[in-house]
Amino acid sequence: MPRNRRLISLVLFLVALFVPSLARAEPAIWVVKGPHATVYLFGTIHALQKSDSWHSPKIDAAIQQSQALWLEIPNVDDAASMQPLVVQLGMDKAHPLSTKLTPDQLAKLNKAAASAGLPGGEAMLESFRPWLAALTLSLVPLMQAGYDPNTGIEIELKPEFVKANKPVKGFETAEQQMRYFADMPDKAQVDFLSSELDDYDSTVDKFKQMLAAWSAGDTDALDKLNNAEFRDKYPDLFQILVVKRNRAFTAQIQDLLKGDGVSLVAIGAGHLVGKYGVPAMLEKQGYKVTRQ
Repeated sequence: MPRNRRLISLVLFLVALFVPSLARAEPAIWVVKGPHATVYLFGTIHALQKSDSWHSPKIDAAIQQSQALWLEIPNVDDAASMQPLVVQLGMDKAHPLSTKLTPDQLAKLNKAAASAGLPGGEAMLESFRPWLAALTLSLVPLMQAGYDPNTGIEIELKPEFVKANKPVKGFETAEQQMRYFADMPDKAQVDFLSSELDDYDSTVDKFKQMLAAWSAGDTDALDKLNNAEFRDKYPDLFQILVVKRNRAFTAQIQDLLKGDGVSLVAIGAGHLVGKYGVPAMLEKQGYKVTRQ
């Protein structure tokens, strides 16, 4: 089932950023303190090249001090178990994808599928719902450029905590994460796909720009590159896929801060920047969020 396994990887590792070479990276990390608890916030990258190194002294110190790791989903390394969900939520054989698109959108889809080298071209996507087609086409160019979801930061972080007998927990389940996309109205899903098709030829160039911002810890630039266009062009989608999730992350982090111990929260970097990012939301709730 190589194709299915690859498809699942596309779905599971696609809610934030993808970056190239990380030589001498110094990504941003924040700390928030409650009465008896400390939470570190680290923005992750979900797909890297095998040679990339993202560790820094500040990140390593946070890993060492933390007694638990919180990811978006805890079983981030178990793509095979997600296959039934992908079929259930991402496939629609009764309503071919091409019937949901305008002639212009279909022409762009055909071009992108051919450029991606998908077996059978656009025909491979006919049974996909628009959200799944969008995610697939957003990742394929990056994988072709050598970036592998199996070398993402979460995949590398989790074994460090497991080896140290520290618990690894998740804010969401895989089904919850997929349903953010699958439960969108059809029009919103088509808008999402259309946005990916419009930017398809510039996908790799854009994430290289994001790399420079992420690796330098330039959160303003990262917010502009990762969120601004999405926020302005597709505000309803931005509310569903970013703001709604950030509010849920923030509420759960507040619960951590009411407890005790030290936790490392490692979620997609796009969720931690800008006025709708988790640090900003925590500050609005009265917490002091300190950049390390």
